[in-house]
Amino acid sequence: MDRAPGNARRTIRCAIYTRKSSEEGLDQEFNSLDAQFEACAAYIASQKAEGWKLLPERYDDGGISGGTLERPAIQRLMADIDGGRVDMIVVYKIDRLTRSLADFSRLIDRLDAADCSFVSVTQAFNTSTSMGRLTLNVLLSFAQFEREVTSERIRDKIAASKKKGMWMGGMVPTGYDVDPDPNARGLIVNAGEADNVRTLFALYDEHECLSTVAAQAEAQGIRSKHRTFASGKQYGGAVLSHGAIHNILTNPIYVGRIRHKLETYDGQHEAIIAEDLWARVQDKLQAQAARPRVRDPATKALKQPDQKSPLAGKLFDETGDRLTPSHSRRKTENGHKRIRYYVSRRLMKGAADDPSGWRLPALKLERAVCGAIVSHLDGVGEQLFCEPDPIAIYRAQDALGRVKTRLDARDGETLRVITQTVRVSPNRLRIDLDRAGLAEALDIDPSALAEDQLTIETGFELRRRGVEIKIITGQFERAPDQTLINAIAKAHQWLAEARRGVSLAAIGRRYGWTDSPIRQRIRLAFLSPDITAAILDGRQPPELTLQHLLTHPIPLDWDAQARVLGFSEIGRTEPVLVQNRA
Repeated sequence: MDRAPGNARRTIRCAIYTRKSSEEGLDQEFNSLDAQFEACAAYIASQKAEGWKLLPERYDDGGISGGTLERPAIQRLMADIDGGRVDMIVVYKIDRLTRSLADFSRLIDRLDAADCSFVSVTQAFNTSTSMGRLTLNVLLSFAQFEREVTSERIRDKIAASKKKGMWMGGMVPTGYDVDPDPNARGLIVNAGEADNVRTLFALYDEHECLSTVAAQAEAQGIRSKHRTFASGKQYGGAVLSHGAIHNILTNPIYVGRIRHKLETYDGQHEAIIAEDLWARVQDKLQAQAARPRVRDPATKALKQPDQKSPLAGKLFDETGDRLTPSHSRRKTENGHKRIRYYVSRRLMKGAADDPSGWRLPALKLERAVCGAIVSHLDGVGEQLFCEPDPIAIYRAQDALGRVKTRLDARDGETLRVITQTVRVSPNRLRIDLDRAGLAEALDIDPSALAEDQLTIETGFELRRRGVEIKIITGQFERAPDQTLINAIAKAHQWLAEARRGVSLAAIGRRYGWTDSPIRQRIRLAFLSPDITAAILDGRQPPELTLQHLLTHPIPLDWDAQARVLGFSEIGRTEPVLVQNRA
């Protein structure tokens, strides 16, 4: 606060914040934001005797929900507060500032740190007193309750409307346009796009293969629907992917129905596809999904289908080197089994003994990436969207559920479409989601997705069990191996005794052993200091157990120990695991 010299009254610099949830009426010459501003300005003028002064900057958020702090004006206001340019926030009602108790708690902490307060001109309270804070919490509790009740009412209204067969908005499906009659709230057939949809159904009915349908659709010039969003951004006109074609073939809207979660209802719009063609296509899609293997027409033997690697071109390691798809063939009773891998390019170019390279089992890695994405989408909720509007969220929920179901089933096409890059390192896995691909899968505007929710970082570890490798993701912490630590401590104790002249046989008699187990275990005292420190911290490779050390030779050279035992660049504070990469 600005303070004048002597006994002059201090100046309290006041900023007015206004907000309106919807855009309705904002184009009027005098709108709700102006009304809020005038009421707040009049209140500040009434406090002139107390030194209140209105700042010239306006902070107006129009058409933005109060359930998030990701609002341009509130962010500018908080930046000015942090910069010491505002002493008091004045709002018309407290729910104009926020409707979330969690956001309110964060706001209060920032305001206290900046020695700033706020006042509502229609709700008398003072945040500098405990009673004022209690009153404010009660008001915010009701504001949040009102928001949640409103969301429930909207969900119930959408559900009831869909049961009546009404189209409730969202991304307009290919083959339809919005009815130009504003009172109709329905869909009308787009003749050109409808022909494309019929072609896709006919192609799949004939070939029963998404790859063939995609290739022929591209050859015939069938593209995704052109869309222009409210922001002016245009989207569409691209070659149809397998996932986009599958979405069209499984969308009951084309047979005149409206889908609501797991149920479908007769719609009020005109069908594009005949009922018998729809039924045949669904049966064939289901049959293909339930057929994990096919028979070789020449040998009549069962073989694995030709599987593609959905992470091809998207997978990198901590050095920036790309991991390339590769495979091997293992002979089985029914022929040969094809086993896919992702391999570091430096290993494929001739440096096959490079300990820093990766050779990861493809199916297990893809399963781990799918699981990490599903866990992330389950946890982010409304934060996935820039503006958590209840209607928009509700419309995307069904599509989001279908995406998670396909990922749970390890659908490679869905994984490829929504994934931009995957970076693997010894302890971390970073997944960058593709904004356009995820938006297409959810049938929403790509700009509606929050940027900070498109990156996933999680723990990553390879655990070996015999010849089997298991990939573990998630937030985990490896506990130190106390059995191994105790054995190393005893080895150092025995080595010190041996240097003082105590025989190994005498040490063994204390434990009822011969000298042979002592000779075997005393070798642990010759582990390098860095390897010993890593074991004490629990940072050793998972397969580096006491049994492994007792049954494998340990070189005396510390660099050789690092290579043999699964460490690289042993001079680092954090040794890098190597042996568990292959």
